Amino acid sequence: MKKKFLARMLTAMLGVGMLTAGVPNISSDDFIPVASAAVRNAYDINFDASKGVEKTMAINGIAVKFVAYENIVYVKNPANVESQSLSIYVPAEYLRGGTVNGYIASTAPIFMPNGVGGYMPGPILEPVEKDKFTGKPNASLVALSRGMVVVAPAIRGRTTVTNGAYVGKAPAFIVDYKAAVRYLRYNKNRLPAGDTEKIISNGTSAGGALSAALGTMGNAEEFDGYLKEIGAADERDDIFASSVYCPITNLENADKAYEWIFSGVNTYYPAMWQIEDWKARGVYKGKDNGKPAQVDSNSANNPIASSEPVDMTADEIKISKTLRDAFPDYVNSLRLVDYENKPLTLDQNGNGTFKDYIKSVYISSAQMALIHGQDLSKTTWIYMKNGKVIDVDLDAYPSAVTRMKAAPAFDKMDLSSAENDEFGTAANKPRHFSDIVQKNFGGPMAESEQIRLMNPLNFIGRNGVKTAKYFRIRHGAADRDTALAIPAILALKLQEGGAEVNFFAPWGQGHGGDYDLDELFNWIDSICR
Repeated sequence: MKKKFLARMLTAMLGVGMLTAGVPNISSDDFIPVASAAVRNAYDINFDASKGVEKTMAINGIAVKFVAYENIVYVKNPANVESQSLSIYVPAEYLRGGTVNGYIASTAPIFMPNGVGGYMPGPILEPVEKDKFTGKPNASLVALSRGMVVVAPAIRGRTTVTNGAYVGKAPAFIVDYKAAVRYLRYNKNRLPAGDTEKIISNGTSAGGALSAALGTMGNAEEFDGYLKEIGAADERDDIFASSVYCPITNLENADKAYEWIFSGVNTYYPAMWQIEDWKARGVYKGKDNGKPAQVDSNSANNPIASSEPVDMTADEIKISKTLRDAFPDYVNSLRLVDYENKPLTLDQNGNGTFKDYIKSVYISSAQMALIHGQDLSKTTWIYMKNGKVIDVDLDAYPSAVTRMKAAPAFDKMDLSSAENDEFGTAANKPRHFSDIVQKNFGGPMAESEQIRLMNPLNFIGRNGVKTAKYFRIRHGAADRDTALAIPAILALKLQEGGAEVNFFAPWGQGHGGDYDLDELFNWIDSICR
């Protein structure tokens, strides 16, 4: 009773809905007060051009000079200051009236990368000469060398906490990315450089899902209340283009797609961090005289796999088949067509023109690898004739590349995945988001509106919503983290909605992003000139 009374009193004082903006689905039983809610207009969001610091880094021995404006809070009433700040990096030549790569200050595209992974908080992706994963210059520094203004926002994630409340649950990360765009448009006449009509997002994995969301949900009215609550600028939040790497998206249907590919493969190879997580939680059993262990499964978003196989449980095998059997009806409900307007469908056995389309993506990938001199003679699931890839065996593919996640891959029966956590409450109680999984295993279900706001497909082609004109989508042919069908469906629906889509599955590439920066920035140049 005391919690219910407190919730009602604070809601009355602050305005209906204000407590839940950015932290959706707070019930009276889950309520935790957020002290910052009573502070209005705490931050000035007028950009101050006098606070830049010139820096120099190098790419291949060539100096890249830029001016950094760092750690700027981009909303008036942040739920979490650290996670709602951004940095702006401007090629120094623009402040001297010069040109870089054919751009001038007023025409330079704005490259906006997000650092979200695993639906965790995304840090500011500042320029670095040696990225900790690749040892090479990161995308932010390469973008600067190519004459682009870089705007790197920090973004709330599922573990962001303010005064005991988890303020980064879905759809907070979309709200923050939108707010950063609004900040730029609000300050377009104060910025020293950058064309605010040429904003290009970029992200990988959950960050790829976020980049796709920003590109598809421009100006959607459903986010207005969330944006108002954090004091975002009263501006547009549509963007020009989206770069999307291996998006963990369309989550309520992602388990179906994963099992359409992997059902029947009942042994999996989890990511190394996944095993460490099991050990930390005390559920890892290890090997018993060399036999594969059975352990409680958990979601993973890491491409580094262990060499130790794990057997799926009887319940996991059963739900795998249920999810696989549900995928054809889902695909057919989308009324997909290919680039020649040919319907893409599946029969109840999971075969049909949609499967042929997915095969064609792998064929193109393998053929491109051959053209670049790669030896594919030991790849057992492709067929070649006279130096040309003529077919792939999609049924043999899952055994060859190995399964990474037990069923369900995303909406875990025990609510243990990152995605369950993302759909959780402000009190950090995880929830289901798949009707099939919840029906079979019980447990709390996220609210339908929260689930709907996370899926880009719900916004493409809708009146009052502006979709970006250009999309570049990459999903590695060796990616086992989510099924190729998910980004393929996204690409097809975007194409149907009128966007220009550059979609490809790089051969041999696993789950990751920013591995082809020259090609990425060549694409940006091609659409911005």
